[in-house]
Amino acid sequence: MDMGLTDKVVIITGAASGIGLAIARAAQQEGVGAIIATDRDADGLAKAGFTPDQTVIADLTDPYAPAQIVQAALARHGRVDCLVNAAGLTTRASMTNGTADDWDQLFSVNAKAGYFLMQAVIRDLQARNAPGSIVNILSMNAHCGIPDLAIYSATKAAMATLTKNAARAHMADRIRVNGINLGWVPTETERHMQSVTLGRGAGWEAAESAKLPLGRLIQADEAARLAIFLLGAASNPMSGSVIDFEQKVAGAI
Repeated sequence: MDMGLTDKVVIITGAASGIGLAIARAAQQEGVGAIIATDRDADGLAKAGFTPDQTVIADLTDPYAPAQIVQAALARHGRVDCLVNAAGLTTRASMTNGTADDWDQLFSVNAKAGYFLMQAVIRDLQARNAPGSIVNILSMNAHCGIPDLAIYSATKAAMATLTKNAARAHMADRIRVNGINLGWVPTETERHMQSVTLGRGAGWEAAESAKLPLGRLIQADEAARLAIFLLGAASNPMSGSVIDFEQKVAGAI
């Protein structure tokens, strides 16, 4: 199926690892016209094989980073057609132990940066009277959230609302905005978090997989395929949709 991305300039945040990298790989396989892979991890982007002209090193806790990323894309390619907001922090913070710093850091990356990236891309598309597509990687935690991800869950709920708001506001501009409420994916970062940081050891994934209907967790390449579908022409005119991509509602059962 032709996704119509062969002439598109696509920005993907969080592209050095995990979901962002999986989406960037899928975009490359789809033959996307040009990719801007952005992350704060310069070594990770280099190890992933992205060339300097494909990368922007940026820390999304910096309020100026979204504008810098989009400006770099415009300087190199003259336009931005698509955006994938895949970067995110998963810092643990519950209702009883979250701090003001946790709140500020999580919202700055997971919601504020995503909003201003969308704003900059939408402005470019409007200025050119061009269609475009945005995909936001959200979380099943947005529906409720597990106890130790209270603030994280709130950031993803905020982005889910912004996804629908942007879609409705710019439907007449032919700018499509969709989101994926992603479930538990065993990325390299998550594996380290569970096995080392949380001290659950190497068997955590098998133990959690046994509790699920499919007998396994959702995989990064599966999430990437859905993201590319939503990004591409095959999903047109779909906009304002937030797809639950998991086997349960996190925190609700």
